[in-house]
Amino acid sequence: MTISINQFAEQLQIPGIREFANQLVHYPTAVNLTIGQPDFPTPERVKSAGILAIENNLTEYSHNAGLLQLREAVASFFYDTYGINYNSDHEIVITSGASEAIDSTFRTILSPGDEVILPTPIYLGYAPIIELCGAKVVYLDTTDTGFKPTPESLENLITPKTKAILFNFPTNPTGVTLNKKEMDELVGVLKRHEIFVLSDEIYSENTFGAKHVSFAQYEEIHDRVFLIHGLSKSHSMTGWRIGYVLGPAQYMKTVLKVHLYNSICASLPSQYAAIEALTNCRDVPAEMNSAYEERLEYVYQRLVKMGLDVVKPSGAFYIFPSIKKFNIDSYTLATRLLKEADVAVVPGVAFSHHADDFLRISYAYSMPVLEEGMNRLERFFIKITQELKGE
Repeated sequence: MTISINQFAEQLQIPGIREFANQLVHYPTAVNLTIGQPDFPTPERVKSAGILAIENNLTEYSHNAGLLQLREAVASFFYDTYGINYNSDHEIVITSGASEAIDSTFRTILSPGDEVILPTPIYLGYAPIIELCGAKVVYLDTTDTGFKPTPESLENLITPKTKAILFNFPTNPTGVTLNKKEMDELVGVLKRHEIFVLSDEIYSENTFGAKHVSFAQYEEIHDRVFLIHGLSKSHSMTGWRIGYVLGPAQYMKTVLKVHLYNSICASLPSQYAAIEALTNCRDVPAEMNSAYEERLEYVYQRLVKMGLDVVKPSGAFYIFPSIKKFNIDSYTLATRLLKEADVAVVPGVAFSHHADDFLRISYAYSMPVLEEGMNRLERFFIKITQELKGE
C-alpha cells in the first residue's frame, strides 16, 4: 500500500543549479561557475561576534521575531541607507535566511487559487513555494525587454485572481536592475491594483554604478510591500542563515506566527554576528563590489569577444549570455560544456522555460578561476561553431 502525500510537494524538482553543482563530484577538474556564493570570508569582526556569543553561552532561543537589538539594527540600516521607516517592534521579523522570509510571507498571504506574477528569468526558489501554497505562478517574460518588466506587460497579466507580484532586483540570474524611472512606471501600475508586492532585495548592496532604489521607498504602495533581505550576499554570510522581512504591522503579526511555527527563531549566535555586520561593518559590501566589478568587466568582455549576445549586469554577481545562435537548448549545451569542456554553468531553463536560450555564469570566483573558465568556454564555442558550419 502506498499512502498519498502532498501532491504539490511530490511534484517538486531538484533545482537546476544544484543539479549541475552536484554533478561536479564526478568531474574533479571542472571549473565551477554555478553557485552564487561570495568567495570572500565572513568579516573577522562578524565572526568574532558570533564566537563571543557562543563562548558566553548565548545559544538559547531569542524572541520569535529576533533580538530587539538586531531588529533595531535592521531598522537603522534601512533608515540610514534608504530613508525607509520601519518599527522594530511590529514591522520586522528576523528569519533563518531570506528564503525562510519568502516562505513565511507567501504562506501568510496566499490561498489556493491565487495568482502570483513572477518576472522571468527569475530565481528558481520562488515558484515551488507559491505552488506549495496551492497558488498559481504567472510568468512575465522579460527576455525581449532587456530583462526588465514593462508597465504594459505587467498591466496585461493582472487579473482578479492576482494576489501578489514578486520583484528581485538586482536579479538572479541576470544581474540586471531597474533605475528610478523604470520603477516609477511600474509603481504607477501597482498603485492602481490591490495586490501585494514582495521585493527580494538580497543583492541590493551589490549594486554597481548607481545607488539601489527600493520598492519600499514608494509611499503609494508602502502599505502592501514586503521587503525581503538578509546578509548572505552583502557580508558573505550564506551559512549563518540570517534574513529578515519588513512589512506593514497589520500583516507582519501573521508573518510572525507563520515564522515561529516554522523555525521558532533564527540562530542566536548568528543574530549577534548580524548585529555587528549591520552596525560596524557597513563598508564591507563596497569592498567586495570593487572585486566584483573587475571580474564582471573581464567576463563580460570575454563573452562579447566570443560573439555572444549579453546584457551587461549592474548588480549581483551573475551574467546571462544568450546561446540562441547555436540552436541548442540550454540543458543540452550546459551538459556538453561539463562533459566536453570541463566547465560547469547553469542552464537558463532552470530559471523558467522562457530562459532556455541562455546560460547563467556566476563570477563570484577568483580571477584565475574565471580566466581558466573563460578559456575553456571559448574553446568549446569555437568547436560547436565549427560543428554548425559542418567543418
